[in-house]
Amino acid sequence: MMIEGFPLIVLFGVFLYLANSIKILSEYERGVIFRLGKLLPAPKGPGVILVFAPIDRLVRVSLRTIVMDVPPQDVITKDNVSVKVNAVVYFRVMEPQRSIVEVEDFHYATSQLAQTTLRSVLGQVELDGLLSERERLNHDLQRILDEHTDPWGVKVSSVEVKHVDLPVDMQRAMARQAEAEREKRAKIIHADGEFIASEKLSQAAAVIGKEPGSMTLRYLQTLTEIAGEKNSTIVFPLPIDILQALSGKRDGA
Repeated sequence: MMIEGFPLIVLFGVFLYLANSIKILSEYERGVIFRLGKLLPAPKGPGVILVFAPIDRLVRVSLRTIVMDVPPQDVITKDNVSVKVNAVVYFRVMEPQRSIVEVEDFHYATSQLAQTTLRSVLGQVELDGLLSERERLNHDLQRILDEHTDPWGVKVSSVEVKHVDLPVDMQRAMARQAEAEREKRAKIIHADGEFIASEKLSQAAAVIGKEPGSMTLRYLQTLTEIAGEKNSTIVFPLPIDILQALSGKRDGA
């Protein structure tokens, strides 16, 4: 069968070739093209691009941020405590060509680098620092990973340590330490209160000592406060100075 001098099978072959040569790249994708094994100067996309098969080979590269979980790593801290730590790494490809040419698999390479860096950095700090200085450690991890992945055209934007799994014995020891710390603070606060109260009582005693009758008035006021509760029996001792005052009046009479 002929169409204007061309066999139908030839036209069908041309159509099939063009269909296979047309590639569509999304907004977040770039195409790295090798023509006869040689890298073309600039990545293609987004939109419609034409790939001449079989002389061209297209590699799609996503520019979106990749979220990668770092599996739990056995870490021995500086004070010889064994813990399991996992993290999450956020990175994206900034230069598609370098991410394909400079490293075989940038995703796998970044994952392995993150695991080794996590063990190395966290092994240089003590357990207390690992638990309390998360922000500084996350920044150090991000900086080190970014320096190593920069030649691959990969930008590590953030690293977050997610979970620190402590041994059961260490959890118990830390609980006892926290309890002892709370008891210490309670005793210090109680001692400070006793010290302040003693100072105030000393000042009150100095004021009361200036007037002989003020002690008797304070004594009677205290009895009045106790009697108001009506839930106890009060033994009323009679002060000696009152007896002396009464005996003096009788002698005078």
